[in-house]
Amino acid sequence: MNLSTNYMGLKLSNPFVPSASPLSMDVESVRQLAASGASAVVLASLFEEQITHEAEKLEYFLEYGTERFAESLTYYPHVRDFTTAPQQYLDHITAVKGAVDIPIIASLNGVSAGGWLDYAAEIERAGADGLELNIYFLPTNPTVSSEAVELAYVSITKKVAKTVSIPVAVKLSPYFTSTADMALRLTQAGAKGLVLFNRFYQPDIDVKLLEVSPRLTLSTSEENRLPLRWIAILHGRVDVSLAASTGIHTAEDAAKMILAGADVVMMTAALLKHGPHHLTTVRDGLTEIMSSKGYTSIAEMRGLLSHARTIEPAAFERANYIKTVGRFKAVGTRE
Repeated sequence: MNLSTNYMGLKLSNPFVPSASPLSMDVESVRQLAASGASAVVLASLFEEQITHEAEKLEYFLEYGTERFAESLTYYPHVRDFTTAPQQYLDHITAVKGAVDIPIIASLNGVSAGGWLDYAAEIERAGADGLELNIYFLPTNPTVSSEAVELAYVSITKKVAKTVSIPVAVKLSPYFTSTADMALRLTQAGAKGLVLFNRFYQPDIDVKLLEVSPRLTLSTSEENRLPLRWIAILHGRVDVSLAASTGIHTAEDAAKMILAGADVVMMTAALLKHGPHHLTTVRDGLTEIMSSKGYTSIAEMRGLLSHARTIEPAAFERANYIKTVGRFKAVGTRE
């Protein structure tokens, strides 16, 4: 069975790529993922806030009091003597690259077009094989237009793609007015891959304490229908690799995404629940599904049920809404 696939020009032994999570923050955990069959790993993100905070803190301590005594400049160590969070991230990339022989994809998380983007070049020099941009922007200001938000995504992608030679992927939000248009614009800006979709952590309200509190809940297989739908719609329409993310827990989940048109499937929640070895179980399960259907390679099954190739494309569109609701009503009437 040939499970090999191509993601952003990276030749992978299979479509399973653990996405950014705490599992990729430790070298030994990455080793376990690779041993369990991961064909590549996305490292946990380096955040814009980490970069700007460390830079501001470092500048403060290096320059504090220097306006009083000229000779005090010699009292402070050189910038390179400090170990900052960004430097630790770069060191981690180098360490992981030395520990495994699979592609390592770094991740940058931010929103502004500021200096944090310069770290894309540092990440490439540290040895990363690819870079994922996790552009997380929640426009709470009612005067910020959707056009401005979209332009920010495109501008950041274009700047990074021009800065590095390694392939760049963009982890998309599912909330754009026209997802297909954004996919095309990001591809034209230089993105070689699109990750569908970013799963945002939503705050909750503690009624007893009258406080807003963070709440983390892991995904379930039921949540994979949104990326499934858009991967099926985009497959063959944009010249870019497609990565399925959110709600991939089983071999059946993975098979669905590949049939829709995904080049790779990214897992996090299932691996956090069951451990890195779960990857082997899912990979073996996919092989069994492929064998039962007579497929000998991922290439044979990819996109067979995409929007462009399915005999019922309306199933991915609004036209199927009426049929689905009607079917539900019919079942309710019989019961």
